[in-house]
Amino acid sequence: MSPRLSPALSNGAEYRFPAEWEKHEATWIGWPHNTTDWPGKFGPIPWVYGEIVRHLTRGETVRVLVNVAAHERRARVILSRAGVDLARVEFFRVDTDRGWTRDFGPIFLRQGGRSSRDTGYDLAIAGFRFNGWAKYRNHRRDAQVARHLARRLRLPFESVELNGRNFVLEGGAIDVNGRGSVITTEECLLDPHIQTRNPGVERSEIEAVFDQYLGARNTLWLGRGIAGDDTHGHVDDLCRFVGPRNLVLCREPDSNDANYRALEENWERVQDLRLEDGSKPEVVPLPMPSPLYFQGRRLPASYANFYISNAAVLVPTFNDPNDRLALGVLAELISDRQVIGIHAVDLVWGLGTLHCLTQQQPSPRKL
Repeated sequence: MSPRLSPALSNGAEYRFPAEWEKHEATWIGWPHNTTDWPGKFGPIPWVYGEIVRHLTRGETVRVLVNVAAHERRARVILSRAGVDLARVEFFRVDTDRGWTRDFGPIFLRQGGRSSRDTGYDLAIAGFRFNGWAKYRNHRRDAQVARHLARRLRLPFESVELNGRNFVLEGGAIDVNGRGSVITTEECLLDPHIQTRNPGVERSEIEAVFDQYLGARNTLWLGRGIAGDDTHGHVDDLCRFVGPRNLVLCREPDSNDANYRALEENWERVQDLRLEDGSKPEVVPLPMPSPLYFQGRRLPASYANFYISNAAVLVPTFNDPNDRLALGVLAELISDRQVIGIHAVDLVWGLGTLHCLTQQQPSPRKL
């Protein structure tokens, strides 16, 4: 049976999810406030955010979600001490449970269909359901953020539905090239037993959702994600688009490492994948840092969790010999902006880093 999808966004207008390297109006973050995300290590986390915002504001506005006035006051102090131009920062009083804005924040779409040349620049928000990664109970406030911001920004909003049910999707589960291709993993979206987002939903139905709501008619499926990933397979720790035809995919040379088999299987699989025009993507290996543990737990340290902003590519680093190699690989592939390492050893104790805590808002006008 073919899936029954709800009506298209905005009176039938075609929308697409732009690639991350396309021009941003702003980057959204949620100011860290939940100390249980970094138990015993929360102290340095706001200062890491300060460093991130300092680099982001060199090329775009940063919009910060804060729960209460006290959070905003503390954020302003830290950002000011970090050398941030506060004129480029806007605060929004919105209640959140946690700070992983990539996964619960609004997925902004741009009108213009699937072609690389836009026919319009109106924005909309696709209202995918957030259910705490099908794992955590403290997600009810996070689940309302996208709808709330659509009202605040006066943007069209449509709950994404499949067969009469809200479709669950986190932003970190997908990556797009903005031309009609999206990449994801079977572990995250098709596992029927562990952290199942959409029970009973088949591969073809997921692809139909991506087609209608993201303007991505072509879905590239990888297998499993990396060890230590609390999301059960998010692709943004594994494989990323760095251009319309270019991917980076993590590789692990140590056959004794927990990541070795899954990453080799994905490397074999990606050789057979095709882009929206039928061509093969150009795939470049991205190294992995040495295994990172804290309190006996393997952490999802990965250079693939970088974020492409207007002025820079921010890359998590881990005091590891491969830091320099990873920065060099990305600098060669993304040559139109500076590649900057952000120390993420403390940050990754929260089981996510730079891409997980950011969400881009595309520019609504031609620049």
